[in-house]
Amino acid sequence: MNIHFIAIGGSAMHNLAIALHQKGYQVSGSDDTIHDPSKSRLEKYGLLPIEFGWFPEKIASELDVIILGMHAKKDNPELLKAQELGLKIYSYPEFLYEQSKDKTRVVIGGSHGKTTITSMILHVLNYHEKEVDYMVGAQLEGFETMVHLTKENDFIVLEGDEYLSSPIDRRPKFHLYKPNIALLSGIAWDHINVFPTFENYVEQFKVFTDSMINGGIMVYNEEDTIVKEVVESSENHIKKYPYSTPKHFIDNGITFLETAEGNLPLEVFGKHNLQNLAGAKWICQHMGVDEDDFYEAIASFNGASKRLEKITESNATVIFKDFAHSPSKVEATTKAVKEQYSERTVIACLELHTYSSLNATFLAEYKGALDSADKAVVFYSPHAVQIKQLEEVTEDQIANAFDRDDLIIYTNPQEFKNFLFHQNLEKTAVVLMSSGNYGGLDFNEVKNLI
Repeated sequence: MNIHFIAIGGSAMHNLAIALHQKGYQVSGSDDTIHDPSKSRLEKYGLLPIEFGWFPEKIASELDVIILGMHAKKDNPELLKAQELGLKIYSYPEFLYEQSKDKTRVVIGGSHGKTTITSMILHVLNYHEKEVDYMVGAQLEGFETMVHLTKENDFIVLEGDEYLSSPIDRRPKFHLYKPNIALLSGIAWDHINVFPTFENYVEQFKVFTDSMINGGIMVYNEEDTIVKEVVESSENHIKKYPYSTPKHFIDNGITFLETAEGNLPLEVFGKHNLQNLAGAKWICQHMGVDEDDFYEAIASFNGASKRLEKITESNATVIFKDFAHSPSKVEATTKAVKEQYSERTVIACLELHTYSSLNATFLAEYKGALDSADKAVVFYSPHAVQIKQLEEVTEDQIANAFDRDDLIIYTNPQEFKNFLFHQNLEKTAVVLMSSGNYGGLDFNEVKNLI
């Protein structure tokens, strides 16, 4: 099969391109810009475009399939040429479904936790040398690429994102997978540029639940009241398996899980991660891994990339970076760090970086999100607001939204860096939460702070 990727440089897109190349397909692609790690990985497999840009002459009738990424626009010259030629155009979730129609599809959904849960499942299966196909949104230790497709594997594990599939397919990605087994971790309003009301956002998870095949298995977090209502009110003929936070305790900065075989020390921590673990356990059991084998494997799981990822640690200081940006994720992450390091000063630094977080109307959702921190800092770039063509956000609006009198706010990257690099970090836990980099912060320099 001859496949061309329009916007090959995306996180999922480049991994899918490599997976299809490894499967023996002829793969080509275009993009107007590609950054690492996508760039290096594509180059390694001989898939990096010779020059960046859009080239309609690459689109010819010999192509069997076009895979279209969200980075491309509706008027993309290559897309227009493909439409003109009547070529088959897929979004990547649509194509993943085509590749997995004869497999048992396991789809992990939710506003938060889905990457970590998918990573936990893959870690456990990999530990026990159980081969499955997969697609996950973050780099995972022991896995070179985050998409793997074969002809022979029975299962495919898919991270089910609720964002749109492509510029010409406005359906949420996870509506396209039609799971045999699914999980919902939590629902908290996100992507407000696409889902302008909370009700509209919740509706996507109802559609997902109802898209499961007859007799399918839904594992769900019953401690999330919205998830519980969505799943339990569904009239789809599916089996429903609730999960909740397992029994645990913290001793000397280590979280222990209470199991029938004794207390199990974990590398991860926080109530949200313990819930993630409980959900992953149910899924693994439905995939043939018994409880004892799950616990044996999960003890060595140290997290997905950028999900409470430990940057550096000494006897007196620990620094994490985390992808958290939505209000519920920020609150859960900050609370987890404070509970784990209750005797230390917790400095929580949040960058408002996404479309939703920089929206003046949405800001109110952040009320109380940083309350668990001893020192709370918010950084945002007025330039980013302009680029996203949003209404200007003021420091007063941010201060009012978080409802914290001692909130520290920075809009200048150098001033934020000066603050961070001049803190007394004795007996301190620092968590840097962002889907960006605070206007150019070098995390390798942060490692040298202690």
